[in-house]
Amino acid sequence: MIQQDNTVIGFIGIGVMGKSIARHLLTAGYPVIVYTRTKTKAEELIEQGAKWAQTTKEIAQSANVIFTMVGLPTDVEEVYFGENGLIPNANNDTYLIDMTTSTPSLAAKIYQAAEERGLHALDAPVSGGDIGARDGKLSIMVGGEAADFSAVEPLLQHFGTNIVYQGPAGAGQHTKMCNQITIASNMIGVCEALVYAKNAGLDAEKVLKSISTGAAGSWSLSNLGPRMVNGDFEPGFYIKHFIKDMKIALAEAEVMGIKLPGLTLAKSLYQQLADEGEENSGTQALYKYWN
Repeated sequence: MIQQDNTVIGFIGIGVMGKSIARHLLTAGYPVIVYTRTKTKAEELIEQGAKWAQTTKEIAQSANVIFTMVGLPTDVEEVYFGENGLIPNANNDTYLIDMTTSTPSLAAKIYQAAEERGLHALDAPVSGGDIGARDGKLSIMVGGEAADFSAVEPLLQHFGTNIVYQGPAGAGQHTKMCNQITIASNMIGVCEALVYAKNAGLDAEKVLKSISTGAAGSWSLSNLGPRMVNGDFEPGFYIKHFIKDMKIALAEAEVMGIKLPGLTLAKSLYQQLADEGEENSGTQALYKYWN
């Protein structure tokens, strides 16, 4: 069990979700050291008491529990294995928790390298978007050693409400792929339903009220459907990152010899939007495909 009085938390990657997660840890009373490539993204947290690190190496040498939430698997590779990376520079017995949606194979590589250095590595991707992060109600899916999961679970409870240990290293990332596969096809359904409602002359808000609590209900329908109706396409989760996730899932599916036609279609639609300049919009901007 990690004790609060001797825990220093490092947080690398202060994006849409990372900022809220780090804030929850600050509010819980933990000292938090932050690093992100664009310091302005961390200024609000610094004003609230977080300390700024100049490099990831500085965090590695100062914290004994380090969360990472960066953009791409290549970013994860650099953060963990680069010259200023966590694996070569972290102190013995440090816990490394990667919440980036990344590849299961990279999660396994990090775990193996960490174990060889006396470190504890967990892959712990999350779901729930900006709203879940803000409200501290994220779903967290964790891979790694069961004992390491038990040690950090009290920390995860500060920003997650559905926290499940999935199995060995990489299991968290595989579970996140299941999550993204489900969302991908569901988002097509949400968009098509609202396009149908519009063309039928219905009040979209009333339609959402009727269908969101029945068999058609989903997180995307309840939380992103209203944004679509109101023309709000600001990112809770970027299209460019969703495409990255879908590519990972399709690559893993190919290795397993399975076909995912729904995911393949969703990825092609999102790629068209990205090619039209929507890569930094929220995933609900898929609605623009029909408009």
